[in-house]
Amino acid sequence: MEGDHVWLRVSPMKGVMRFEKKDKLSPRFIGPFEILSRVGEVAYKLALTPSLSTVHPVFHVSMLHKYIKDESHVLSLDSVELGSDLTFEEEPIAILDRQVRKLRTKEIV
Repeated sequence: MEGDHVWLRVSPMKGVMRFEKKDKLSPRFIGPFEILSRVGEVAYKLALTPSLSTVHPVFHVSMLHKYIKDESHVLSLDSVELGSDLTFEEEPIAILDRQVRKLRTKEIV
């Protein structure tokens, strides 16, 4: 399996928008990354990009998803700032729509 490529799972944070998409549409994996070596029974060392230098390069197989190469597949590398625990957070830029909910005795914006 050395030399193959895999996707790396990023931990979802409930209620946080990722890449301006909410919940189901937000990306769960980043990559692909090349496998450098096998470490133990169920762990692999990956060749991470310099932007992920703060993250330890050895991951359990449950954090990886096999990448099947396709010549027509074009990857765009977005700059994702991950924490040391593989979490990231994005905040909305602007509020596009406002609604007023009417309850029995009050109104909520």
